[in-house]
Amino acid sequence: MINNTPNALSQGWEWDLFQPQPHQDSDLLKYLGFLPGLREFLILRQVHALEHATVWVLSEMAQKAQGLGIINNFPADNETLGGLSTEKGFYLYGQVSSPDLHRAVSQSLQRLKSGEWRLAIHPRCGTNLSVSLALTTGLALGAHLFLPRGPIEQLLGLTLATAIASQLSPDLGSSTQKYLTTAIPFNLELGDITVKSDFWGRSGYFIGVKWQD
Repeated sequence: MINNTPNALSQGWEWDLFQPQPHQDSDLLKYLGFLPGLREFLILRQVHALEHATVWVLSEMAQKAQGLGIINNFPADNETLGGLSTEKGFYLYGQVSSPDLHRAVSQSLQRLKSGEWRLAIHPRCGTNLSVSLALTTGLALGAHLFLPRGPIEQLLGLTLATAIASQLSPDLGSSTQKYLTTAIPFNLELGDITVKSDFWGRSGYFIGVKWQD
């Protein structure tokens, strides 16, 4: 999921561990498909990556249309766009034309499969916020338990915990996306793109996908 809270531009990304393989998820389902929820989890990871890549490509297209060019061969983030992934596809919110969206989704899937894996990671993903909240809470609780109970000591501990969390969260959030909440969509095939409302009644485009073993 991508929210509309501004954040820093994602930097270049190297898949140094666990290189994505085209048949990795198919093989997992072949041997462990009996595990409840595994199929849905694997599909959601791939859809999540496609959602992120689509936002990046739409941002890139907008830059080109405005004649601004691309910095370091990576598009600037269009903060007006947001998304939400499901196991059947993803919602895209924001101002975008249907033809541009069709082209962006198709390009995103092709570019991810051909090796542009860093498009799967996005700095405004809700994963980053969840990691930041969990890390801040854990560090703050640790400071509360291990520091003296005086108000000054507790305030200093909370301040230090917040500062450390703010420094560590971006990298930890990206790593969590990279290894847990996204996967290269080798098994996805694009379905219909329609306008529909999500669970909360928000209207947006819905990009359907189909799973291919």
